[in-house]
Formats: sequence, structure tokens, C-alpha cells
Amino acid sequence: MDQLSQEQLERVGEKWSFDSLMKARAKTRAAIAAIAANISPGMVEEDARQMAREVLESAGSTHGWHKILVRFGSNTIRNFAEPSERGVKLGDQDIFFIDIGPVWGDTEGDGGKTFVIGSDPEMLRCSRDVETIFHIVRDKWLTTGMNGKALYDFAQKVTADMGWVLNMELTGHRLSEFPHSAYYDGTLAAVSIRPSPNLWVLEVQIKHPSKPIGGFFEDLLLEKSDYR
Repeated sequence: MDQLSQEQLERVGEKWSFDSLMKARAKTRAAIAAIAANISPGMVEEDARQMAREVLESAGSTHGWHKILVRFGSNTIRNFAEPSERGVKLGDQDIFFIDIGPVWGDTEGDGGKTFVIGSDPEMLRCSRDVETIFHIVRDKWLTTGMNGKALYDFAQKVTADMGWVLNMELTGHRLSEFPHSAYYDGTLAAVSIRPSPNLWVLEVQIKHPSKPIGGFFEDLLLEKSDYR
């Protein structure tokens, strides 16, 4: 577990502001919606990533603090650093997720969401449950003094109870003015502090225990009054 102090872990610079953070969050969410609206059956994953890049550039983000991920079908169970199988086409009954980390001006955005094409019940359950898990864990953060490791231990149990497997290699991180790595480049699950609002991203990636179906959702840890 990381032994840095809370002050060290949660530093920000002169260019950081809550207003800029919330504007970056809104732009990131809008970009995810725009990217998803342009994805349809028959599209190849590589083309979807290029389209996502163009959507972000047209919205005003010319670079990101992490790579653009659009994962189709069986690629949804892969880890962040793992390359996708090439040439995967989106089917008529399929699942995909988007994970982007655009920089808007001086401020980092970060967001991820899962979408389903068609009516496959397991895929629909996956897309719903990954967000449900996020909110259950977020509520636990709001109501307890749990540190980062305890939150992800809790997330792992909640995920298993719902019949999924949690990816414990993707366990949250800082967010700030670019680059947050200047302050802390580790994971949320590695910290021994209760994460403060407006500074940390909670990530949830799940997969089916036996089928090549996965889902992803992430968002900032915000107070109730700011979460909308």
C-alpha cells in the first residue's frame, strides 16, 4: 500500500480548479455519447477508434493523457494495456465500451461506459451491473472512511456476489490538471487514505466468469450535490 501522506497524494497545481474539472467531465461525457452514437453493427474496432479520435479533436481535445479505447465483443474482457484482437467487427447482438482520457485545456477528463447492440440478456445485464457496482462502491465511499484498498476489496466482493469477476488490475487513479502523474501515478487501490472528493476516479471493469463478455464504467468520486 502506498505510504505517501494525504497531502502528497492529493496535491494539485495552480491551474487546477473545481470548475475546470466539472467542465472537463461534462465534455468527456458528451464525447462518449457522440462516439457511441456513431458506432453501429458491421463497424471494425480500429475504425471506431479512429472515429473517436476525430470526435475528440472536433470537440477541442487534441491529445489525451491515456490512449483511446473502444473495445468490441470479446475484446471487452481485455486489460487496459492488452492490445485488442485486430479486425473485430461489431455484431447485431453485441457489447462494446468506450474509455477515453482527453485533456481539455489544462485539465484532464476521464470517462468510460458500456453499450449494448441488440437484446442479448447477459450483455444487457453486464452493461447495467457494471454501473450498479460503481454506484454501490461510490455510496460506500460516501458513507464510510474506507481507504482505497478497502474500497476495491469491497468492490471485488460486490462484483462476485452479482456473478461477475472484477479486474483488479484496473483500480482507479488520480485526476487533476495535466499531468496528474506529476503528483501521483499509482492506483486508488494502493492508497491507505480515504480519497477526497474531486480528485480520484473510481474504475470498474467486469467480465463474465465463462463467456467473452465484459463491461467498463468509470467516473469521478464526487459529493452527492455535485454528482449528476
